[in-house]
Amino acid sequence: MAKLFIKQAEQYAAARPNYPIKLFEFIASKTPCHDLAWDVGAGSGQASRSLAGIYKKVIATDTSSKQLEFAAKLPNVRYELTPPTMTTSEIEKLVATESSVDLVTVAQALHWFDLTTFYSNVKHVLKKPNGVIAAWCYTNPEVNAAVDKVFQRFYDEKLGPHWDKARRLVEDGYRGIEFPFEKVDDDDDDDDESTGSQSLPVNKFVTEREMVLEEYMTYLRSTSAYQTAKEKGLEILTAEMEGEFADSWKEDGIEKKIVRFPIHLLIGRVGEGRRV
Repeated sequence: MAKLFIKQAEQYAAARPNYPIKLFEFIASKTPCHDLAWDVGAGSGQASRSLAGIYKKVIATDTSSKQLEFAAKLPNVRYELTPPTMTTSEIEKLVATESSVDLVTVAQALHWFDLTTFYSNVKHVLKKPNGVIAAWCYTNPEVNAAVDKVFQRFYDEKLGPHWDKARRLVEDGYRGIEFPFEKVDDDDDDDDESTGSQSLPVNKFVTEREMVLEEYMTYLRSTSAYQTAKEKGLEILTAEMEGEFADSWKEDGIEKKIVRFPIHLLIGRVGEGRRV
């Protein structure tokens, strides 16, 4: 996964949206203590920055040193370059000891993980019985009818053939992903459902970012599918395609637009008996 993002790490850091503070407040409300959070797949630190304002310490890990180069340096955030999978001893050395972590977060990255190993590590480090794991993804950007129409065609015809199969989990809002944790009740959402130990996505958050056209195009270039196409020698954002985006962007006469990304959240708790 890391290889897909190395070359466009700077674009990723510049173009990707930050997450709304209400998302972190909601997640933090489910952890009794706010001492230690582990942000996995931290990338350029979009989530780590917000966690640092709530938790005393944040450990932010990623497999890409290039991504971590662009992460904000904060006094209570420790960044660690880690291998794609880690043994229990490596977890204890690089991340945290057993039953010491209040919260594990994964922002827009869970679909890339070896889930069996990762969940084993999560259950090892989370406090019992109140340690929480929260994983979320955001789906396609929404601007307006004109821009979204061009985007959908670009997504289906140009990006589509170059997505890794794991991307399908994002398109489905993480509804098809394994998540073996106890349901965390959402007192404000009576429509939330669960099946067994599966916590289904809570789709009540949206992240927004104001963008001009070039920032929007930078976002498109930061996708893994675009990078994969480039590796194959294909430029899928052709001059013609860019022209279509430019025309649709100008249609309403507004240069800076609010770009919305719907967020799909999985949140669960490791129970008293869930030890590795």
